[in-house]
Amino acid sequence: VGVTLEELELANPVDAADGETFAQELWARRQRRGITLREARARVKDPMYHGLLMLRAERADALVAGAEMYYPDAIRPALEVIGAAPGRKHVSGIYMLVFPQQTFFFADCTVNIDPDAETLAEIASATAQFVGRLGIEPRVALLSFSNFGSVKHPAADKVRRAVALLHEHEPALQADGELQADAAVVDRILTRTYPFARLRSAANVLIFPNLDAANSAYKLLDRLGGAQAIGPILVGMARPVHLLQRGSEVNDIVNMAVIAAVDAQEHGRQHRSRP
Repeated sequence: VGVTLEELELANPVDAADGETFAQELWARRQRRGITLREARARVKDPMYHGLLMLRAERADALVAGAEMYYPDAIRPALEVIGAAPGRKHVSGIYMLVFPQQTFFFADCTVNIDPDAETLAEIASATAQFVGRLGIEPRVALLSFSNFGSVKHPAADKVRRAVALLHEHEPALQADGELQADAAVVDRILTRTYPFARLRSAANVLIFPNLDAANSAYKLLDRLGGAQAIGPILVGMARPVHLLQRGSEVNDIVNMAVIAAVDAQEHGRQHRSRP
């Protein structure tokens, strides 16, 4: 990528000059959540916390971390230090599935186990926003085992309510459901069977009803379906934070660094445009 080690600033959190400043800031944020100043001083020596506090202090533009951590242990500090973006209540994880002829975006693959309708609508909105930032027009399908009311069941009703919320708050977005997966991704099925759908062509953004479905789907396509899985891409955060899966390989880390750089550029543009 054309970067040399001489251009990098290396920070050692164990003896960093800003350690006490970061400890005081962390303690101020978490003192009513059970953290003492002594614990804060210990935590800022951890690379994860130190990197997040550097990001919060705008001494870094983005953070990529977690290759040697379990995902829940990595996302917890991110939520404690950075938190969700203004106007967002939840964060979620996207996987980009790259096939030879097309690319799909799956969510939520990593964070929300059983989202309610409101959370599902927010996941869809945040995912579509991210895809748009990549210069790709998002076409969003909210998936179910039902097609537009064909099955009466609480699980399908949840997805239907999420779609209604999405239509209410983002009427210009190409999004619809509830849809079965084949109807969502096969243009012929979608347009012939459901010509009334707000999707003008097959979806490229697939929002799953729960973490079981999303996590299993991306892993199956990665291992058996010939797709290259890039992620998890964390969306809805106040600053660009992207967490790797434990045991990520070099290509995974490089891909996430590129995503983080794009995210940081967009975050910088939004920050500069604020009054």
